[in-house]
Parts: sequence; C-alpha cells; structure tokens
Amino acid sequence: MPTPTVLSQRAEALKPSLTLEIGARAKALRNEGRDICSLSAGEPDFDTPAFIVDAARKALDDGITRYGPAAGDPELRAAVAEKLSTENGIPTRPSQVLITNGGKQAIFNLFQVLLNPGDEVLIPAPFWLSYPDMAALAGARSVVIASNPEEGFRLDLAELESRITERTRLLVLNTPGNPTGRVMSRAELEALAELVRRHPRLLVMSDEIYEFLLAEGQEHHSFAALAPDLAERCFTVNGFAKGWAMTGWRIGYLAGDETVIKAASALQSQSTSNVCSFAQRGALAALLGKRDCVIEMAESYNRRRTLLTEGLQAIDEITLLPPQGAFYAFPQLPPRINDSMKFCRRALDDAGLAVVPGVAFGADRCIRLSCAVSDETIMDGLGRLERLLRTP
Repeated sequence: MPTPTVLSQRAEALKPSLTLEIGARAKALRNEGRDICSLSAGEPDFDTPAFIVDAARKALDDGITRYGPAAGDPELRAAVAEKLSTENGIPTRPSQVLITNGGKQAIFNLFQVLLNPGDEVLIPAPFWLSYPDMAALAGARSVVIASNPEEGFRLDLAELESRITERTRLLVLNTPGNPTGRVMSRAELEALAELVRRHPRLLVMSDEIYEFLLAEGQEHHSFAALAPDLAERCFTVNGFAKGWAMTGWRIGYLAGDETVIKAASALQSQSTSNVCSFAQRGALAALLGKRDCVIEMAESYNRRRTLLTEGLQAIDEITLLPPQGAFYAFPQLPPRINDSMKFCRRALDDAGLAVVPGVAFGADRCIRLSCAVSDETIMDGLGRLERLLRTP
C-alpha cells in the first residue's frame, strides 16, 4: 500500500474560501437545472471598458508577450505613483510601487516580508475573509477586534489599543469595507493615526480596493495621506479589479517604504515573477484614460445598492447598517438564527438563494449580499430571502 502523502502544517491549517464554496455550489445546482438566484458575487457585473481591452490587444500585436521586471512595467509603476501622489495625497516614487497579481498577492507579499512567527496582526471585524489565513501563512496570529451592527460596526479605538502587545506588528484597515460597505471618516482615521503614533512598532496596511465605489455624499480618505509623518509605517494596497471591472486581469499594487517594496519584489521574483506583460498595458491605459467608465459603474452600483438596502430594511426581523460603499450589504439575521453557515446552506438548498455566511467575515449573525447583479436579480433574491425567513 502506498504511503499516504503528509501535508505541511501550513496546508493543513488552510481553510477554503467560503465565498468560492457557495459560488461553486450555486453553479453546480444551476447546472443540474435548479432555479438559482445568486447574490454572492464579489465582482463587478460589467465588462472591462473597451479602451482597456484595446490597449492590451495592441500590446499583443506589438509583441509585448515576454518576461518583464518582477516589480512591474516601469511605465505602470510610474503611473501608479503619480496616481497615489496626486489623487490620494500620498507622495510616492515609482520605486515605492510593486505591481502584483491582483490585490491578494499584494497583501500576501506584504505579510510574508513583514511578519515573523509569533507576531500578531490586528484585524477589525467584520473583515475580508482572506486576511486571517494570509497572516497564518506568514506564521502570525490574528487578533480580531470585534464590532457590532448596533454601533454601526464602528472600530472601538480603546478596545483596539487594549489588544496591542509587545508582539503586535501590523494593523489591517479596509475602507470602503468588504463585507459591510462601511467607509471610515476622516475624523476616525485621524484618531487612529494618533493611536499608531503612540506605538512605534505598529505598522498599518490600508486595503483601498473599493475606493471608487462610494455612496452619494461619501468621501474616501487614504490613511497614509492623513498621516504623512507615518509614511515609513504605512502600506497601501489597491488594484484595478473593482473600479475598472478587471477582476480576471489580476492586477493589483502595493505601495510604501522602498525597503519593504524591494523585499516584496524579491519575494515575487521567486514566486510568480512579473504580472502578465500585456495585461499591464491595459492597466496603464486604465490609469491614463478618462474616468467616465468608472463613474458610470459607480453610479449604477449606487442605484442598485439603494434598491438592495431599501428592500432589506423592509423585511421584518432584519437589521441593517446601510452600506456607504463597495457593492455589498451585510444585514444581521433575526436572533433566532445564530449559525450563518447553516442558514446559507438552507437558503441555497430550499430557496435557491446564494448568499455568503457572515461567519466567513467574523460575524456569524450576519450574511453578505451583493448588488453587483441586475435589478431583477436583486428583487428576486429579496423575495426569496423574505419567504425563507417566514418559514420555520
């Protein structure tokens, strides 16, 4: 009998993405002929704008199909640095930018080059589900800072500071946030900067992938722009997936202290090497082109976000903090339901409704719904949810 393969401890500790699991199950049921309504999407439902596709196509025609610098196309790095400097208010040189295979790799690389076994990472909850696993892969321990919908998922700075220890290394921010759609205000971020100043060893990663997707009246503030004196301790993660509907292109970026960027680039050179060369030309076109497409998509999400929000607020027993950005809503389920995974499996099997369990995001009383779908799908999903909640 062959000897069974023994996996590494890292592999054994990994948990598959619940968002991908729900999506795969929904697709399988649809393929079986089931009527499935999915509000689980974590990506735009728009096509990538034509001028971006044209730029990538031209790059192919021009023979831009070879290896490139591991840190990214120099023109794209320069364009990202210019964007961060002029639009976000973060003075950035091209040497402080690393182009990555999506925002995920930017975060993964940063965690790998900053964290040591035994370090602690402060992660406010609800959180994007990959943060804790990425920290674990770097040997670090996640310290979750809980919040609740009754208080607007507001980050309690006193609680946060009380959890800082000699092992604390990194604080993770995500605004606009996934899954809540919450946008941190300038005042909140400035108060947080004061806290960071009191703890010289604490570094900050700000995930700003949804920066362009803001509800009317909301404003995005980059943490590093509000704390220029903390520049060497702040790292910004962003990308092209959400704002320009380029999820499959897999282009993100990491910006911050040049020494860290060099280390992250060296790591990338030993893993994936450069991001797809002709895809980077598409990203360059996105940055240099007009933003009409970004604005139009954001306006569409705003309308559909309102439709989803008002529909959820009309359902008895649902508690919802109206989302201020991104394209999600994160309602709290009735008190009688305390297992979001069990509820979501029942929703899919009994009602043909695909939504994501809040336990994946550190909030087991909630579920995540996406408005990156048609109006008809949103209304269909709301009807299925309401009927399901009426069923004992």
